[in-house]
Amino acid sequence: MGTQRWNGSPGALSINDFPTVPQEGASPPSLENLSCASQTVGQAKEPEPISYVTLQEQRCVLSWFQGWSASQRERFLQDLLGKAVPGKVCTLLDSLSTLQVKDHLPNIFECQLRLWTQWFMSWGEEERNNFLHILEERDPAFVSHFYSCVAGTAGRD
Repeated sequence: MGTQRWNGSPGALSINDFPTVPQEGASPPSLENLSCASQTVGQAKEPEPISYVTLQEQRCVLSWFQGWSASQRERFLQDLLGKAVPGKVCTLLDSLSTLQVKDHLPNIFECQLRLWTQWFMSWGEEERNNFLHILEERDPAFVSHFYSCVAGTAGRD
């Protein structure tokens, strides 16, 4: 058989060369049915996947975390606590105590905290929870202490 072409010349494809479309009320499959992770009835919805960019940001922060000193981790803890329970006076006071007027350029750690804050603010709730989960895998004692601090803010203004 010769090569088929999309023009009207001999050997071109005709409408009869294509399969017919079922007409009996058949509708195209939904996107959910086309998904590789389709759900069966009654199953809980899987969480949204984390974007590649967010995952890289989280890996970066976790890498920094591994290299931070105990005092830097404590400052990060206070920052994380302020993000977890915003508006609590006790966390605001702790945050204010870390503010200083400086005549010099910020150090690497301060730049890392600024990036961390920018990234954290752009993450959704699921992405934030994922970060905490990964951090817990890396340093369970730190995250346990964080949860204790969060619990300690209960009832405090």
